[in-house]
Amino acid sequence: MSHSEIYANQTRKLVRTAVLAVGCAMYLAGCSAMGSLLGGDDRSTVGASAGGGALSPDLAASSDGAVAGLYNDGLAELKAGNYKAANKKFAEVERQHPYSKWATQAILMQAFASYQRNAYDDAVNAGKRFVTLHPGHKDTPYAYYLIAVSEYEQIADVRRDQSRTLRAVEALEEVARRYPDSQYAADASAKAAQGRDQLAAKEMEVGRYYMKKGSYLAGIKRFQRVVTDYQTSTHTPEALYRLAEGYMALGVVSEAQTAAAVLGHNYPNSDWYKDAYALVSSDGQAPVASKSSWIFRVFGS
Repeated sequence: MSHSEIYANQTRKLVRTAVLAVGCAMYLAGCSAMGSLLGGDDRSTVGASAGGGALSPDLAASSDGAVAGLYNDGLAELKAGNYKAANKKFAEVERQHPYSKWATQAILMQAFASYQRNAYDDAVNAGKRFVTLHPGHKDTPYAYYLIAVSEYEQIADVRRDQSRTLRAVEALEEVARRYPDSQYAADASAKAAQGRDQLAAKEMEVGRYYMKKGSYLAGIKRFQRVVTDYQTSTHTPEALYRLAEGYMALGVVSEAQTAAAVLGHNYPNSDWYKDAYALVSSDGQAPVASKSSWIFRVFGS
């Protein structure tokens, strides 16, 4: 399901809600114009999901006017783009009415408000509090998704430490694993793949650095990690070539030829295969894979 379809479905649910629907639908319309999440329209996806949870009928039917007014104030601040003020309002809902259904939803809305103002650590903490306190709640899948995208938006440039990327990938994969039939699963899986590609890129960068220094074993170790841990990444063809390059530099011709042969079998049209072929071939013969090689076993060629 596309982001626009998710948004449309959530908006239709809001229209059917008896109380607060008009005000929050206006808020959601504003969300659709907000910034994208690393190339996607995820701000509106996240906003639509949060709004749908915030206006569930059981909350709308509450007779507690005071807490409803406070919660409404939080929604009004969200609509106005005053995310820090909204966060405070929802925190007050939780503080003043800790055992109410409003408080349950207010935790999630704190996470959403923090996310909207790029306070990602606060969003993660609130999201984790929600899933810990309410593991079976209908909005728990959304809370996991909000945690994951908050981590995802903090992915650093490949030249920097990638521990945040690893956490993002793990969180995104958890969403897809726990809730494979949810509206968040496909987007979480796609983002997890992008995160894994980033992790592979980091390994490639470090591996190339070692190769330039002549530290071939250290470089090979990095490229080995790419083909074993991130085999579906876009960096795998180059990693196989670099393995061939590293093994040839060490005089381990059999492993170099296996890397080239596996590269040719899986990526026959790759420019990296052309280079690997020229590097390891002798007397014009195509490289042959050794079945005892770890590379051969990894790819099952």
